Amino acid sequence: MVMRRDFYYILFVIVSLVIATISIVDGAVTVQPTGLKRKFYKVNGQCPDVEEYVKHLVRDHWIADRSIAAKLLRLSYSDCFVSGCDGSVLLDGPNSEKKARQNVALGGFALIDRIKTVLEDRCPGKVSCADILQLATRDAVSLAGAPSYPLKTGRRDGLVSNKAAVDLPSPSISWEASLAYFRSKGLDVLDMTTLLGAHTMGSTRCSVIADRLYNFNNTRKPDPNMDISLVRDMRKICPARRKRGQADKVIPLNPENPKYKFDNNYYTRVLNKKAILGVDQQLLFGPDTKLISEEFAIGFEDWRKSWALSMNRMGSIGVLTGDQGQIRKHCRFVNN
Repeated sequence: MVMRRDFYYILFVIVSLVIATISIVDGAVTVQPTGLKRKFYKVNGQCPDVEEYVKHLVRDHWIADRSIAAKLLRLSYSDCFVSGCDGSVLLDGPNSEKKARQNVALGGFALIDRIKTVLEDRCPGKVSCADILQLATRDAVSLAGAPSYPLKTGRRDGLVSNKAAVDLPSPSISWEASLAYFRSKGLDVLDMTTLLGAHTMGSTRCSVIADRLYNFNNTRKPDPNMDISLVRDMRKICPARRKRGQADKVIPLNPENPKYKFDNNYYTRVLNKKAILGVDQQLLFGPDTKLISEEFAIGFEDWRKSWALSMNRMGSIGVLTGDQGQIRKHCRFVNN
């Protein structure tokens, strides 16, 4: 067992050195230059205790609702991957990102509003909604078992939220198309494999996986890469056709993790062909993604370390800094 683990670890290190463009310097995360800074609000004196305020409020919410970690992860992903990490997904409006089909069921908005209200009382006009979202996500997932990593701040809020700009890929996307999408955002194969591990928490709906269960690639058969026992279990929950008025049932992405715990069981499920989403199961077929999944399945700490790096990289996508954007008074509306 030790020899096998050492073998995979060596391979993982080799892959990481080749494909990753990130490094750790004195415990801090190095990403592409963005203008963000560690402890931005403390250094400039605008709101020295912002991270403590956010951590306290997130913890209070998490004690009552542990699903908040998965909700905030999905919210951060939707924000960063559409128009950059600018808090645009938080904006209200009939044509906003929030109203796009992929985002209508997102949760976590109430907690962000609560944090913003507290911060506006203590540090009016100083802390952006974009930073609040990134800080709250880090702290919530940390409570679930992820590492609490140093997060650079100084983001400013975007002025526009456009539903037409929502181009999140299908959950049935191939690994090649998924990797191309991540690369278009400045991320790499290690980031993709790491971040998809967020699906160890959260849920989806029957309609999302119906094609895998009943008509994969128009074959009228289930996905051959889906474990047959999982197909049977999911078919008991998700009928081929819903009756009029029948709810589109919610199903956990990781049935073995009902309490929203951050663990690496996700990668074990991928390797055993028990991933719920097609995009997750596709990790088994990319040469690099399969190798990394194997390492993460047996090396939880390796995944935790990679998670901290990749979350920082995702949080740096398309950020606004300096004189760009604004600091909203309310996360749901741009300032007058």
